[in-house]
Order: sequence, then C-alpha cells, then structure tokens
Amino acid sequence: MKAIVHQLLIATACATTLVVSGAVIASTQNFPEKPIKLIVPFPPGGGTDLIARELAQALNKTAGWTVITENRPGAGGNLGVDAAVKSTPDGYTIVLGQTSNLAINPTLYPKLSYKPSSDLASVALIASAPLVIVVGANSPYRSLKELIEKSKEKSNSLNFASPGNGTVAHLAGELLQSAGGFKAQHIPYKGFNIALSDVISGQVDMYMSSVPTIIGQIRTGKLRALAVTSLTRTEELPEIPTVAELGYPNFSSTTWFGIAAPVKTPPDRLAILNREINRAIQTPEFIKKIKHEGGTVIGGSEKMMSDFTETETLKWGAIVRESGATVD
Repeated sequence: MKAIVHQLLIATACATTLVVSGAVIASTQNFPEKPIKLIVPFPPGGGTDLIARELAQALNKTAGWTVITENRPGAGGNLGVDAAVKSTPDGYTIVLGQTSNLAINPTLYPKLSYKPSSDLASVALIASAPLVIVVGANSPYRSLKELIEKSKEKSNSLNFASPGNGTVAHLAGELLQSAGGFKAQHIPYKGFNIALSDVISGQVDMYMSSVPTIIGQIRTGKLRALAVTSLTRTEELPEIPTVAELGYPNFSSTTWFGIAAPVKTPPDRLAILNREINRAIQTPEFIKKIKHEGGTVIGGSEKMMSDFTETETLKWGAIVRESGATVD
C-alpha cells in the first residue's frame, strides 16, 4: 500500500511539473500578452526620444507589439534607468539607454543608484551617431578654425552648451578644448529645447549634440554646422568636415543607444526581445529613418551589447577622470 501511495505521489509531482513547465512554455510562447513599456530617460524631442519612437513603431509593424514610450528625464538620464532597474523583471519594461547613462555616469556620479553591469541585462544595440558642433545661424563664427582662433584671442570668453554635465557632448567639448588648446565655459542644460533656443538666439556661442537631435534645425537653417566628431563624414551632412580632418587627427566621439532590461528578466524573454528588436531595426524603413537623422543602425546579440558597454565604460571613465568633469 505504501509503495502504491509513493508511486501516486511521484506521478502527481511529475504531472504537476509538466503542467508548470507547460505553463512557462506557453507563457514564453505568448510573450508579450500586453503592451511593453519603453522608458526614455530624456525629454521629448531629443535624439533618444526620436529613436525610441521609431523603434516602437517598427516593433508594431514587424512583431505586432504595442510598445508605449514613457519619458522619464532627469539627472543625466539616471532617473529613467533607475526606474527600469526597479521595475518588475518580466520583460514588460525596457529602457533605451545610451552612452551617458550606461557608460559615463557610473564614473561621473560617485553615488549612482544603479550599476549597469550588475543591475541591467543587455538586450540589443540599436544605433550610433556622431556629434555635430553647431552655432546659431547669425553667429560670426563660420568655421571651427575661426571659432577656436577667436576663443584664444578673447581669453576664455567663449562658452559652449551641452544637454548636461557628463554627457557625451560635454566630454567631447572638453576633449576639443584639449586638442585645440583653448578654453571655453561649459553651460550644462537640462535637456535639448532650452539649450537650442539659447544657441539660436546667440546667448550661447557653441553647442554640441548628436546628429539626430539637431539635424532638423541644421536643414532649416536655424543652426550652422561647423564639424562632426566622427572619423569620417556623415552621409546626411556630407559637406560638413570632421574635426579630425580640420587638423586634429584621430579626434573621435560618438554616441550610441541600446535597449536594456532589469537584470532578473527571464533569459527566454530577453531572447525574444533581442530577436524581434533586431528584426525591426533591420527593416529598410527603419534603417532609412535612422540614416535620414544622421545615425547608423547596429543591432547584434545580447553579449555584443554587454561587451561593448563594458569597453565603453572603461573608455569614458578614463576621459571623465582626465577631464575632471563633475556634476553640479
């Protein structure tokens, strides 16, 4: 009798295991069963926001997913990433991180609330883009060489704006000063729109930002582009020289964007996210849109993004320490 009971218990346990396993498999196969929230750690209107919205639309077309973008700006992108880190790790909350909040801020902020390498799971790289150095359309500076020469004559009276302390634009500005042997006062802004208004009006001499963020204002003539920070010219601004070809060899600074999720998100769901995101961003329509904004689509595996982020963290960490950049 005991043997029969024991066999029944084993059979019941096995059946339960199969049911639970079946439920997990079904859950994975049906993922996602509700809208996915894509956190954008910056205000509306900037390059990160633009790419996030394009990605949401692409996923809707290729996978039939509903992806809702949610802007959570603040602290150089840290607040949005922190919100993602603290969300339920079920695959339904992801974040579009980028160079600043994934590779720069871990060194820049002495008490960052999250650690990308241990609190986030990499999903996929989305795109990269060079920065562009611009001045207002009515600015007296018509070339980067002229701007640098005048700044030396004026003895530190030049100023330059960026989307915030420790952003790629800020650190690229510090690198440019070092390469050009001049000094300029850095003015950090909390986002894109206010900075743009001040550059256009002439209150700020120079602005640095990713090409996708301000290519529209360059095309409409509100801003004058002086140089791009990639090693080669961008196809969407072919007439604009690189900083390197203007006499500063090997000068290069680009920004990149990637999707991440809370670290305990189930691996099978991360794999689904990676697969469908790669499918969405490799469509001719998405590639065309990102290219039109001055960016380049990347894609790739979860490990590729993880390894890349680690390399970038070491690179930008060294630049933060060498430049002495701090947060106000």
